[in-house]
Amino acid sequence: MGGKAGPGLLFILVCAMGAGPVMNYGISAASTLIIADLGISEGRFGLLATGCFLSAALCSLSLGRLSDRISARAQMLIIFGGSALALLLMAVSGSYWWLLAAAVLAGPAQAISNPTTNRIISHRVEPQRRPGWLGIKQSGVQASQLFSSLFFPAAALLAGWRGAAVAAAALLGLLLAYAWRHLPPAADALAAAAGTVREAPAADGRTPDAPGRRFPGAVWLLAAFALFSGAGMQATNVYLPLFAQRELGFPLLLAGATAAAAGVIGVASRVLWGRRMAGGVSAATLLVILALGAVGGAGLLLAAGETGVPALLWTGVALHGATVLGVNVVVMAGVLRLVPGSRVGAASGVVSLGMYSGFALGPLAMGLLLDLSGHFLAGWIFVGSGYLVCLLIGALLHLARRRAARIEAAAASAPAADG
Repeated sequence: MGGKAGPGLLFILVCAMGAGPVMNYGISAASTLIIADLGISEGRFGLLATGCFLSAALCSLSLGRLSDRISARAQMLIIFGGSALALLLMAVSGSYWWLLAAAVLAGPAQAISNPTTNRIISHRVEPQRRPGWLGIKQSGVQASQLFSSLFFPAAALLAGWRGAAVAAAALLGLLLAYAWRHLPPAADALAAAAGTVREAPAADGRTPDAPGRRFPGAVWLLAAFALFSGAGMQATNVYLPLFAQRELGFPLLLAGATAAAAGVIGVASRVLWGRRMAGGVSAATLLVILALGAVGGAGLLLAAGETGVPALLWTGVALHGATVLGVNVVVMAGVLRLVPGSRVGAASGVVSLGMYSGFALGPLAMGLLLDLSGHFLAGWIFVGSGYLVCLLIGALLHLARRRAARIEAAAASAPAADG
């Protein structure tokens, strides 16, 4: 591949983003089979996703810093190899607790995927192309959702959910071999490649190689947005097939198709929002738009459960895919605009900490509310409330951006005034 960023590298990045969530999406798509086979409640089922994302959250900061120091090959081994091992443990698990352990094992693979792929893009892709690349590589998560939501129910009907896990693990092994062959082996390969791409100055005026002591406040606001949007996103992703079966009477394959539809729309939305970022639209503006759409999507899913109207469900699924599933690309593109290339991995780890904390909280809260109330109404209210908080955070980001622009304009005009 040399130093040129081409389709082969983009394919690896897309697959790296999609590898970590395969197990979670597969468990969700085969939820009714797993619940019946293991004899567990919906609340305990939600703990599977919580365990995975809590593990990812706990690893995010350390793995983010690690991604700034180790080779791309080593990081791909963590991503593809860790996910494959988790799927194999899922396949041989004879009890709920072993399945929970497999979910926890899948966490680090997800935690490092954003820092890894963001750092590769920051060092191998020209600045003006980065938002577009971010949109495409982030779509790998929704491509994974699409694949898992269709593959796991179909494979489970033929070989059981354990057999589906083995087949998915084999596919990840092939992808690891491909990535290993096409990425540079040296630990400093990314740093060497960075010399071929000119870094743009960071938003705070520091040069890319100047190590700042603190991240800009906007990075922490992005992490907060990722926290609350992530809670609603994964509460929906994990329980959507079960919701479609229980509340609207969908069969297994059609219920899995709801998550697949969200994944298809999510792929397109991430590419679209990435292009909007590349066109110069601010992250704050896009996040406000996405939060508004997310609130509407949660309201439609709530209405579908209360009325039993499938059209409301499908419309809510479409809004979920078009808005919430596009958040990550906007947040990560915002990170690349705010920090120098030498700290992209660490800053991505901070935002990933917020995101995976939300991912852990969402399914846990939805499962507990479902166990307590016996239906999904309280869960959808929880999801919608989190999106309202996102709307507030987006407004704060917009105000912070305007304030920073005024300060920059004042600083630029100062020399002229002095002259």
